[in-house]
Amino acid sequence: MDFILQPWAWFIGGPLIAVSLFLYFYFGQNFGASTNFETLCTMAGAGKVSDYFKKDWKQRDFALLFVIGLIIGGFISATYLIPNTNIDLNPKTVQELTNLGFSNVGNQYFPDEIFGNDVIFSLKGFLILLISGLLIGFGTRYAGGCTSGHAITGLSSLQLPSLLAVIGFFIGGIIATWFVIPLIF
Repeated sequence: MDFILQPWAWFIGGPLIAVSLFLYFYFGQNFGASTNFETLCTMAGAGKVSDYFKKDWKQRDFALLFVIGLIIGGFISATYLIPNTNIDLNPKTVQELTNLGFSNVGNQYFPDEIFGNDVIFSLKGFLILLISGLLIGFGTRYAGGCTSGHAITGLSSLQLPSLLAVIGFFIGGIIATWFVIPLIF
């Protein structure tokens, strides 16, 4: 278990990602999770409301299995494979996050100020989650995919739109980190 619990070096993780991508390309599939929102809407009958959702969801059933595997794998790793919740952060980062009002910085992965039950079920927390979800959902459809799809599959197949999308993701992350999050908190 010690081998599994330790961070893996780039020369192990990188080739594993490459093998996964090769298998996706070999079987004519794309890697990514954002299209599953579209697939779930199609399965729920959204095609009756919009022609956009009139698609055969069975052509993307492999992607649904991928997302189900992500959820199961995330649960297993969060429940059984995290040896401790202490995070080795730069002291300057800890101080900056503390100044923004976050407590237990470096002691937990999901801050209570964002993910705590009292915050999620408050009006402010609900609005943050709702607006963030809408922006992410719209952005992934507008960009033609999510960060993982563009950054891993798109860049590995040398697609210029994916490069532009990844650059946009980084710019958006910087703007959110330096300007939006300090305004919210």
